[in-house]
Amino acid sequence: MTTAYTDFVAPDLPAGIYPPQEDSFLLIDAMVSSGLAPGARVADLCTGSGVIALAAAQAGAAEVTAFDICPRAVRHARRTALTHGHDIDVHRGSWARAVEFGPFDVVVANPPYVPQGPVDDTGEIPPTAGPAQAWNAGTDGRLVLDPLCAAAPLLVEEGGTMLIVHSECANIPKTLSALKSHGMTVEVVAQQLIPLGPVMSARAKWLAHQGLLTPGRQQERLVVIRADAP
Repeated sequence: MTTAYTDFVAPDLPAGIYPPQEDSFLLIDAMVSSGLAPGARVADLCTGSGVIALAAAQAGAAEVTAFDICPRAVRHARRTALTHGHDIDVHRGSWARAVEFGPFDVVVANPPYVPQGPVDDTGEIPPTAGPAQAWNAGTDGRLVLDPLCAAAPLLVEEGGTMLIVHSECANIPKTLSALKSHGMTVEVVAQQLIPLGPVMSARAKWLAHQGLLTPGRQQERLVVIRADAP
């Protein structure tokens, strides 16, 4: 965990909100190290607990706007922002609602990206992993990633940047190709091998059967993809 932002993580995070974890902090690290946030209009898509929006404000963003479909997450993110003295606009709605407020200088996104099989395995996953809507993303993990990449030109200002974090199981090359098709300059700017969490562990055998994970593997690779608009 990025120690500079541990204070943003509520010790009593309400149930039903995606808890900040490795993907959240890898995205924060990439955003902060890029130096893009200071003075920028930043959008945080699928904000969850709001930790990435808070990190953007802390890094000196001129304006931060966050979006989430979960009313609990919206209330929590607003409350946490006030607690830390940051003026962040948190809107209830899917990431697509950001188009109404954009384009933005910087867009950061930690969308649902976990592939899901035909059998409901929710009962095998502890509630501490957050709500299923925060990770379930169709059979290939791209239920949100594909439309998000397609909307990049509407979300990102000319000369602006999008940063997206997701697992190798959700087809990294496809994200790179989709964003590149819009004339954006793309690259993987951060990556990290992490132990399989509760969701991936519950689906490891199915993921291996689908060819999305090596059989018997106990780790997954997370990446942050940067796309710069022309």
